[in-house]
Amino acid sequence: MSETIVRPSASDSSFFSKPKTTKSAGRSSATTTSDSTVAAKPIVVTRVVTVRKPAEKSPATQPPSIQSTSQSRESILVATTKRKAQDTQSVVRPAAKKSRTTPPTNDRVAGPSRSQTPVRTNKTRESSRTSNSGTPEPGTAATASRSRSVTAIPNDAIRARECWITEDGTPGPNFRSCEQVVKGILKQYKTHFRNPADPNDKSFEVHPTDYPTVELEYPNTNASETFILLTPKDKDHYDPILCLKQSLLTIVEYYLTPEQRSLFGTLPNSNLLTTDDDHPTRSPTPSNGDSQTFRLPRLACLEAHPPSINYLKTLQRAITKQDGPLFMKTMTSINAILRVLKYPPLPDDPLLPPGENALKEYVKTWSSNGMPKGVSLRLIEEIYQRCVGPQVHTLRNYEAFSSETYGELMPSLVSDIIRHTGLHQDSLFLDLGCGVGNVVLQASLQTGCRSFGVEIMPTPAGMARDQREQLKTRTRMWGVNMGEVELEEGDMLKSERVAKLMSEADVVLINNKVFKESLNESIRPKFLDLKEGAIVVSLKPFVPINARITERNIDDISAIFDVTQKEYRSGSVSWGSGRGYYYIHRVDREGYVKIRQRLESGRPTRSRR
Repeated sequence: MSETIVRPSASDSSFFSKPKTTKSAGRSSATTTSDSTVAAKPIVVTRVVTVRKPAEKSPATQPPSIQSTSQSRESILVATTKRKAQDTQSVVRPAAKKSRTTPPTNDRVAGPSRSQTPVRTNKTRESSRTSNSGTPEPGTAATASRSRSVTAIPNDAIRARECWITEDGTPGPNFRSCEQVVKGILKQYKTHFRNPADPNDKSFEVHPTDYPTVELEYPNTNASETFILLTPKDKDHYDPILCLKQSLLTIVEYYLTPEQRSLFGTLPNSNLLTTDDDHPTRSPTPSNGDSQTFRLPRLACLEAHPPSINYLKTLQRAITKQDGPLFMKTMTSINAILRVLKYPPLPDDPLLPPGENALKEYVKTWSSNGMPKGVSLRLIEEIYQRCVGPQVHTLRNYEAFSSETYGELMPSLVSDIIRHTGLHQDSLFLDLGCGVGNVVLQASLQTGCRSFGVEIMPTPAGMARDQREQLKTRTRMWGVNMGEVELEEGDMLKSERVAKLMSEADVVLINNKVFKESLNESIRPKFLDLKEGAIVVSLKPFVPINARITERNIDDISAIFDVTQKEYRSGSVSWGSGRGYYYIHRVDREGYVKIRQRLESGRPTRSRR
């Protein structure tokens, strides 16, 4: 007579019991901590999932990256995050032992499945192969057929999203402009432009009050920003001239029709993160059903004097040659064209309504593909340069190699995580240890999702709140919207808000690269509250890769997860320039139940006399 084992609830403390036997997990000493040496940890074995790996993109299809010498994340945090390489690299785990096989079942694909790991320099992970043929013996370690996967997971399709807004783009009194930021640290800047025709012209030199400035028109109505035309003494600091150029190129690239774009000249694509998916696949929607109303009136005023100058190329030449008068003259012409597109002339017929802002209206064409990545990354970079960059030195005040060690995920990696987890505007995203708030802000901006972030350290938590307020202002200036962002300063383990939102979360991010083992173990029980299909993304796995579920570890918390290992590219994190891995844990209780039932059905029954 066999017994029926009932799936324990999250509140059942017996669910946390250790397996019948414990063994060393074979961890490398490079990643173990003092907390993990107190007692041997139970082996957490997992499930095999056969997942098709999507075709890899060729290098030719990869979007070019922004070539910037401005205050980028990599340069800003280089002094903050220098650590020994061996403390931050992934360890090489031994290959999983070849185990006995189990017959195929309806819940898993029959036939061979392969787990592969992307190749690293001088380091490779052994690929494991399991075969679903043969009949297992009861109670053996091969009675479960699911193990941790290191193959790619399918990308969710892009969901339609309306990014446009109707409100005015006036920045408001709390707006932090380029002029305000540079003026506060003016001693760190030097003269860039000069007047080639007049060596005695001092108007482009550094001055406490009479410094050179220029204005840039932003897409929304009544939105503009003043930039100080100076260059940083340290090339790694914020460069206002480069910032102006990149914002201008983003506007021309994503807010104009091809006809309107031609008014500015040739667009240097190498300066932008552009992909084919970034651009709308259809022309702008006509206003009031009349194509003449939307486009032609905005261009008709320029037909009398069509531009014959490649303004973007001329602007770059002025920057390279440090020609101040040429730069000012070119920006005057560029802003004039932008104003004509934003504020078209009134129609001759007084009964006709005034024309719409062409740049603001063009945002409506993004609905099929969502917000272009180039726009979201430009907004994130603008607020980072103004809110975090001038105060980055304060982020260094932490205990080295502690769980409070500060590190950031670069926007490119965040975009990959958003794509691989399928975040969309109806999702709830949690970041446990959100730092200065980069990830929650980018997620809500790029997808429109609702985000929540908690940070225990006061300095980055304050910067996160500051960035959130500035991003709200800049989204109005750019004529776009974003999802709701909630921030909390406190301990993630004690937060009542975290406890409530865990059961609602679709994606949870934990940058646990330097977390102590004791902190990781304290976080694990919270995963029991996650709903079916929820995803946990981490920089270190919460469960071993290529392990199997057996009778010994069937009651471990991590048994509900399917894990996928992903490789990130060089420059994706602030604490190192090399490649690395992150891990996507997907809750699969249905698969867990089937494996548990299969384990129970394979147990030998003992008759009573």
